[in-house]
Amino acid sequence: MAASADAKPILLVALGGNALIQKGQAGTIDEQFANLRLPVRQIARLSRDWRLIITHGNGPQVGNLLLQQECCDQVPKLPLEILVAQTEGQIGYMIESSLDEALMEMGIDYRPLISLITYVVVDENDPAFAAPDKPIGPAFSEPEAAALPYPTMKTPKGWRRVVASPDPVTIVEKREIRQLMEMDFIVVCCGGGGIPVIRHGRAFEGVDAVIDKDLASARLALEVGANMLLIVTDVPGAMLDYGGSGETLLGRVSVAEARRHLAAGHFPPGSMGPKVAACIRFMEGGGRRAAITSLEMVLEAVADKGVGTQWIGDG
Repeated sequence: MAASADAKPILLVALGGNALIQKGQAGTIDEQFANLRLPVRQIARLSRDWRLIITHGNGPQVGNLLLQQECCDQVPKLPLEILVAQTEGQIGYMIESSLDEALMEMGIDYRPLISLITYVVVDENDPAFAAPDKPIGPAFSEPEAAALPYPTMKTPKGWRRVVASPDPVTIVEKREIRQLMEMDFIVVCCGGGGIPVIRHGRAFEGVDAVIDKDLASARLALEVGANMLLIVTDVPGAMLDYGGSGETLLGRVSVAEARRHLAAGHFPPGSMGPKVAACIRFMEGGGRRAAITSLEMVLEAVADKGVGTQWIGDG
């Protein structure tokens, strides 16, 4: 029997972009819905005993929207924060509808679900704005890049637009999300790290930036009092010497040990680094459990069955 809503702990599940589009795929809508079935069916089973928040990446989707803009001059170009909002709606719909179907398969005819367009406040003086380094969107040749009206950098795919990736300061809708948790809603939010905004008094202004989804998830998990942060990706967990001869899965780990490995460069800044940093922040901020695991091992990771990389606090 499922626990009552007020007795159930809160779990935040952060789905990586590979939950929708896997390597080598074109990224069709049919592929994305098919890929969602595995993690969403596991999340549906967790909903009996946990109050759930689901966050998600949006890299491939927002990149596709940017590519579409570059290919068409017949309609006005949209700023990046609007494209992020579009992907929050798109992916939120896909997760919500897939989850509703999975719940019905379990015989649960009704469970309140909601997808939120989410703002995330950043500091306009964040040093990231002075040195944009987050590649987004399509790749260009060097001559094409030189003619573009925004900064670019050379990547393995070619020359790509770069934007700032500032730290998340606070989630604007945290109060609403807490209230929805109290009513046992499953909440989908902070898609793609959320829409980055800066404050001007009581007003907000969108900025041309992207926020790391995992760091935003850790911030939200702390602000709503989540008991566990689970980061789901396409590898079994955080690896030491990833891709090298000494590659080893980091299993149960302390915050101090993880911080040492992060400082030593074991976790690349564009992939596993932010995930480990997010778990460290969550645990240091008072979280009780954090884990990084693969799409296939969500249930086992939450049950602490010796999979993935796990942080467990003393409380």
